[in-house]
Amino acid sequence: MSDISIDEPTADTPSNTTLDLDGVESDLDGVEAALARLADDTYWTDEVTGEPIADDVLAADPLTRRTPSGTAQDT
Repeated sequence: MSDISIDEPTADTPSNTTLDLDGVESDLDGVEAALARLADDTYWTDEVTGEPIADDVLAADPLTRRTPSGTAQDT
């Protein structure tokens, strides 16, 4: 087993930084859902309304599953 080195805290990083495992798990769930939607060819579609999700919305948040009000893409 290799040793894990931890960098000394700097002015930009607090010394008491903790890992939010619930947040990491939530992010992973979002990635898995996005990959499943890609496989099903539904990634670009709002999962509730069926409306297309605009490219700029997906670019800003690739894990989004809903179209924000008023940003549906015309097809």
